[in-house]
Amino acid sequence: MPPLEQTRSSRDEPRNVPPRTNDLPSSRPQSTRTARATVHFALPKGRMADAVCDLLATAGVRVHTDARAYRPQLSLPGFETKLLKPQNIVGMLAEGSRDLGFAGADWVAEKRADLVELLDTGLDPVRIVLAAPLRYIRDGALRVPGDRPPVIASEYEQLTRSWLADRAPNARFVRSYGATEVFPPEDADAIVDNTATGSTLRANQLEIVDELMRSSTRLYANPRALDVPEKRRAIDDLTLCLRAVLEARQRAMVELNVATDALDTVIAGLPCMRQPTVARLHGDTGFAVRAAVPRAGLPQLVPELRARGATDIVVSSCEQIVP
Repeated sequence: MPPLEQTRSSRDEPRNVPPRTNDLPSSRPQSTRTARATVHFALPKGRMADAVCDLLATAGVRVHTDARAYRPQLSLPGFETKLLKPQNIVGMLAEGSRDLGFAGADWVAEKRADLVELLDTGLDPVRIVLAAPLRYIRDGALRVPGDRPPVIASEYEQLTRSWLADRAPNARFVRSYGATEVFPPEDADAIVDNTATGSTLRANQLEIVDELMRSSTRLYANPRALDVPEKRRAIDDLTLCLRAVLEARQRAMVELNVATDALDTVIAGLPCMRQPTVARLHGDTGFAVRAAVPRAGLPQLVPELRARGATDIVVSSCEQIVP
C-alpha cells in the first residue's frame, strides 16, 4: 500500500494562528494605490485630434475609440484617458484632475495656467492676431472714426485685455463664443482671433493689425503629477517616444556607396547627427555610408553627394530617432 499523503483538512488547521504576512490586507485601499500610479491623460477633441492620434500611433501607442466614446483606451499600460475640448484640458490640468494632456499654448496663456510644458509638437501652428476692416487701419495701427473707444471682440479675454492695456486702454471688450470673424463692422471694430493661413480673415474683409503670440499643440503636465515617481517615469517615457517621432519627421535616412578615394569628400558633405555609420563593402571595393540627415535639405543634398562621388543613393523615412 502506498504511504499516506501528509495532508490535513481545514478542520485540522490550528485555531487563533495569526495569518501569514503576505496574506495580510493592505493598509491602504487597493483603489488608492492604483489611482496613485495611473496617469490621467487628456486627449483633445476637434481640430487637434487627428494630428495628435497620428503622432501617438507613429510612436506605437494605439488609441481605441469610436465616434461617440469619450473615454478611449490606450495600448499603453498605466494611462486612463478622456477626450476633452482643449480649453477644458487646460482647466483640468491646472486643477489636477488630469495629470497630462495636449493643448494649445494660446489657451494655456489665456487661462494663465501653471503647467509644465513637456513638448512642443509643432502641430496645428496658429497665430493669435488683432484684425480689423481695412478702413479702420491707418499707418499699421487701429484707428476708429471719431473719439469713441474701439470695440474689440474675442474669445481670448485675458490676452486681449493685456494687449489693450498698453495700446488702447479705453477700448471696450466684447466676449465672443466662436465665429468671431463675423463681428466687424456692425458689432465690433476689430477682433482678436487665431489664424493659420489668414484665409478666413481675408474672406471676411479683415486685415491683420498686430500679432499677440504664436501657438501650437503642446504636451503639458500638472506640476504635482511630476512629483509622483511612478507617474513621472510613465510621463517621461511617453514624452521620449513622442519626441523621437518628431525628430524623425525632420530627418531622412540616406544610404550610399562610395569608392575609397572619395570617402572623405562624401563624408565632408554629409550633415549627419554625430558621425555617419561607415562599413566596408564586400570584396573591399569601397564603403557603405549611412546617416540621418535633415529632410528639408534633401533636394540640395542628394545631387551634391552624387557630385562628390556617392553612388547607389537610397533615401528612406525614419519612424523614431532618439539622439
